Amino acid sequence: MTKQKILTFGEYIRELRESHGLPLRKVAAQLDIDPSLLGKIERNERHPTKKQIRKLAELYEQNEEFLYSECLSDQIAYKIIEEEGDVKILKAAERKVNYLKTKMNA
Repeated sequence: MTKQKILTFGEYIRELRESHGLPLRKVAAQLDIDPSLLGKIERNERHPTKKQIRKLAELYEQNEEFLYSECLSDQIAYKIIEEEGDVKILKAAERKVNYLKTKMNA
């Protein structure tokens, strides 16, 4: 059994860029952002917008929903760590998401 490699969104985007042999400045130009902002995204210091995620998905031929999910899961994980929480918070959030979806669809 092989162990799945876990990366943050920024690490994943950096690996994609490097595997495509693209310099930071060229990808930043494709996203219409400053290279320093892309560097911050790759270092997990900033979060990309949905539009930027869409452009990254197109550029790297990735599933947009997957990239968005990876980005959002990072934000949730960092927030839980910041609040000194644990996975129990995720279980509570899952229950609330299910409850709220049911309530919204009623």
